[in-house]
Amino acid sequence: MNPRTLLVFSTSLFLFHLLLVSSENVNLDFPVFSFRNFTLLGDSYLRNGVLGLTRELEVPTSSSGCVIYNHPIAFFDPETNVTASFSTRFAFSIGNINPSSFGDGLTFFMSPNNQIWGSAGGYLGLVNSSQLTKNRFTAIEFDTRQDLRFNDPDENHVGLDIDSLISIKTANPMLQSVNLKSGNLITAWIDYMNEKKKVEVFLSYSSFKPEKPLLTVRIDLSVYLKEFMYVGFSASTEGSTELHYIENWSFQTMGFHPMRPRIHPHNVSDSSVPHTPPIPVSDSSNRHHKRIGLGLGIGFPALFCSALIVFGWVSVKKWRDIKTEKSLKAELVTGPRQYSYKEIKSATRGFNSSRILGHGAFGTVYKAFFTDLGTISAVKRSKHAHEGKTEFLAELSIIACLRHKNLVPLQGWCVEKGELLLVYEFMPHGSLDKVLYAESEHGNPLQWSYRYNIAVGLASVLTYLHQECEQQVIHRDIKASNIMLDGNYNARLGDFGLARIMDHGKSPVSTLTAGTMGYLAPEYLQYGKATEKTDVFSYGVVILELASGRRPIEREAESHRMVNLVDWVWRLHSEGKIIEAADKIMNGDFDEKGMETLLLIGLSCANPNSMERPPMRGVLQILNNEAEPMVVPKAKPTLTFSNSLPLSIDDIVLDCDDSLMPDSQGNQTQLK
Repeated sequence: MNPRTLLVFSTSLFLFHLLLVSSENVNLDFPVFSFRNFTLLGDSYLRNGVLGLTRELEVPTSSSGCVIYNHPIAFFDPETNVTASFSTRFAFSIGNINPSSFGDGLTFFMSPNNQIWGSAGGYLGLVNSSQLTKNRFTAIEFDTRQDLRFNDPDENHVGLDIDSLISIKTANPMLQSVNLKSGNLITAWIDYMNEKKKVEVFLSYSSFKPEKPLLTVRIDLSVYLKEFMYVGFSASTEGSTELHYIENWSFQTMGFHPMRPRIHPHNVSDSSVPHTPPIPVSDSSNRHHKRIGLGLGIGFPALFCSALIVFGWVSVKKWRDIKTEKSLKAELVTGPRQYSYKEIKSATRGFNSSRILGHGAFGTVYKAFFTDLGTISAVKRSKHAHEGKTEFLAELSIIACLRHKNLVPLQGWCVEKGELLLVYEFMPHGSLDKVLYAESEHGNPLQWSYRYNIAVGLASVLTYLHQECEQQVIHRDIKASNIMLDGNYNARLGDFGLARIMDHGKSPVSTLTAGTMGYLAPEYLQYGKATEKTDVFSYGVVILELASGRRPIEREAESHRMVNLVDWVWRLHSEGKIIEAADKIMNGDFDEKGMETLLLIGLSCANPNSMERPPMRGVLQILNNEAEPMVVPKAKPTLTFSNSLPLSIDDIVLDCDDSLMPDSQGNQTQLK
């Protein structure tokens, strides 16, 4: 292949690659709404194809609701560094049974979070009243109450809000004879031209777009529009009978222009390759040609045999891979979707390092954008496909049959190209350990209410696994890094690679000890028998970790001695100072009785004597105030085994010594 042809071919491939990876414009049109395409949060509802955002009551009430389009929309293409322009149109009405009772209004918003539901009142269902800077959004507000906290100019205005309800700029619709509170159907148009860095908002009682915008804001939204964003509507009331409806909606993005290969005729015509006349061959070259012919006569059969051997090796390897793949698929349960390797590779941009969310015992987890499905997922990729087959099948066969709100939902799987891949629902806040020990400029986001809710959620899902499933599921690796947090900081238990299924009432079978030091029950370390009681012990450690903000095993700054969390809390309990174990980062902002209950539950579950540990159902009842808190002895029970060999937590820790220190990422050393 000559250089010019090679250049054309390479350029074509490059341009074709850009065509494949570039983001695409979207064009949505919903003359009516359905549950299939939208997520309804808070008090929102769907009736006769119309969205209601707040409660429909005849008495004044406080209410907030949010409706979000299910699929994230591409607003930025990192490959071409292009931010999309967008245009949306929707018809809404803000009515009232009592004309003298009004407030607070509605918004159209875009956010990287699909769980953005906020508080009632002046927060417009967009902002959390206790965490004003938590939610990230770009919104147009249609405000029907003056709230001086947010510098509102009046009780009838439209404004552009970015990450705050203090509008960047506002305008009064009465300038165009539109009253937001009229109860009439109002059509709104919102346009953003990225080239002009300009947002325009139009309002009209008719379906014809006015010539002049009501609100114009010169602003560059490319700073705020992420690669993928969710779009939706929110509204709120406070002591009001105001009603908020969205009757139809359309949305489109513009500006993504995938580069298409254009191969001009002169690049591939005969004239592009110079024609060289034949050169006469002299007699003196005949002997040279004979030698070449002899070499070819010997070399070609050898080359052919080599090619045949390579072909045979590749065919056998491919046959084995296909056989392995088929055997795996035969073992897999039905339910989760089977993805193709091509889909997952594209969604993770070829398993790009920039998409890595974390590393686990069995592989790496990647953030994946499935643009054709409009979903964001987490893809777990096995380190060693063949060696990891057992764990892969265990995780898939167990998780696929489980249904609980506090489990990480499994969306699908893939067995291709020698790869084992699991596709999970993406958890916006990552794992509990990362959030619990995060040191950010905003401080630790885990308030007391979130911590207590996480403890309840984890107890609920373990009750389900241990007692409510058809077969008992023992997780065997409960730890902070395997507990994920969704958009509302609800606990979602994941990573079932070490889990085991047992028939209820059957005796446990001894296995190789597996799990993470600091979370392992003493009897499990000694005998290798995993039961629901070993899960309860791990739960207890996580609860103490959640309440205290300390890792299961830490080194003291002064003495450099290894300190076990269970022993540390139990010592404070024996001194009557258990409340001092509370995480100092909360600055005392917690319910003292609830904190004490949580710490005592943690100690009860982490009791060295497995027979004294409570069942998870009992723990859940205490957390839900359905049962009295358990009595925990002041002195920590001594741990002895049937062979009379004493083994305390201190002994375990001292044996492990430095190998149990957290690594640079804060993870405990694995015991596999």
